[in-house]
Amino acid sequence: MSQSAIPTEVRRIDVGDAELHVEITGEGPDVLLVAGLGGRGAFWANQIQPFAQTHRVITFDHRGCGKSTRGKTVDSVAHMASDVSALMDALSIASVSLVGHSTGGAIGQHIALDTPERLDKLVLSCSWPGPDAYFLELFRMRREVLEGAGPLNYLSSGTFLAMPSRHLQPQIEGAKSYMEDRLAAFPGVEVELSRIAAVVGHDLRDHLSDILIPTFCIGALDDQITPAGFTQEMADLIPGAQISLLDHGGHFSPMSVPQEYNERVFEFLQS
Repeated sequence: MSQSAIPTEVRRIDVGDAELHVEITGEGPDVLLVAGLGGRGAFWANQIQPFAQTHRVITFDHRGCGKSTRGKTVDSVAHMASDVSALMDALSIASVSLVGHSTGGAIGQHIALDTPERLDKLVLSCSWPGPDAYFLELFRMRREVLEGAGPLNYLSSGTFLAMPSRHLQPQIEGAKSYMEDRLAAFPGVEVELSRIAAVVGHDLRDHLSDILIPTFCIGALDDQITPAGFTQEMADLIPGAQISLLDHGGHFSPMSVPQEYNERVFEFLQS
């Protein structure tokens, strides 16, 4: 895929009780990239331009996150999914291919079950069908780090969990300097705790067999936040789902191994 720069249009979209920061790049079939727990469209920096060579790529900051309306908590992943539906309505998008990473994949599951006509294709990227003991313990620890040690230590520990050391080690001189951008964009403890609670409460494993749209499950074998077994479980539960497991890349594989990640996702979007 060519990497020639394509201009990005920036918009503010009203979804009722919040405004979302939205960026639109390229022309062609719509693909909506939905970020994970961090909730910022900037997560997809390594995907936007490559995919925009053939698609109209839409990214956004979740409510309470990034440049969207601050201070907005969430009730559940279903609440987050309702924002995506409202965003599509505001942009007059009848249906879209959705690539959801982690929590973004949980959002995609809700849309695929509740309004399947709105999705042409679904990519579940490093996501999960529901919690297990490992997942619950991990997020108990992350919640306690946030409440007890503060946002910097919370973001730092999350990054160490999500990013392979060979990618992270050459870039870090100090946690504070490396986390400066993420710390500046941190939505606040109350908002983040609401998002963690939504993540822990997400469980659709008993319903995924009802998803009938074309689905691609992609994960990484060294993912410590949503282990590869979750990706395999989703692929087993969703009829006809395709699966691809990267040998490495960690939870943030779209950032750490973008070429390999993009090739696999793009192949599915073009199929």
